Amino acid sequence: MPYDDRRMAGLILFVGVFQFTIGLMVAAAVDPEYSIHRNYISDLGVRAGAQIFNVSIIYLGISLAYAAYYIDRSLASRRFSLLLLVPAIGAIGVGVFPEHVPVLHLLFAFVAFSGAGFTAIATSRLTAPPLSYLCVFVGILALVALALFASGMYFVLGVGGMERMIVIPVIAWGLAFAGYLLAPAPITPAA
Repeated sequence: MPYDDRRMAGLILFVGVFQFTIGLMVAAAVDPEYSIHRNYISDLGVRAGAQIFNVSIIYLGISLAYAAYYIDRSLASRRFSLLLLVPAIGAIGVGVFPEHVPVLHLLFAFVAFSGAGFTAIATSRLTAPPLSYLCVFVGILALVALALFASGMYFVLGVGGMERMIVIPVIAWGLAFAGYLLAPAPITPAA
């Protein structure tokens, strides 16, 4: 059954974010020495689960880019579509340049993290309350966590826990926005 552009965007976004969530957990699970408290998320890209993590995050980036294409076609929001390409490029770069390429890896990780936070906030213009409010909330939460993470303020969470405070909100945003796109388009009353 063919889907319209809006639902294709939602399907692609959901599959990309969902598979990354599973890939993240599996890559950590196959490495008994990995600690979500002590280790960076990107440590998964150079350890026992490296193939799983790197393929999963590259696929996430490709999915975001592909979803941006369908979002542009269905919602006619070129600015948002271009903004969604920012975390897409960041995610692909994180997978292509793991931690053993430190300068490029840090650059792409920053692009992915900050791009995802700003994209979540921008989604509020495309959605209705209460989802629009949640998009702003999770975007701000991710960006605040990014600022704390970048300044070395991990508190009791450790480096891995604070990094997850950046990633988990935008994963939740991605799944929620995908669900919004998968649902039938809201009917606008005739004027």
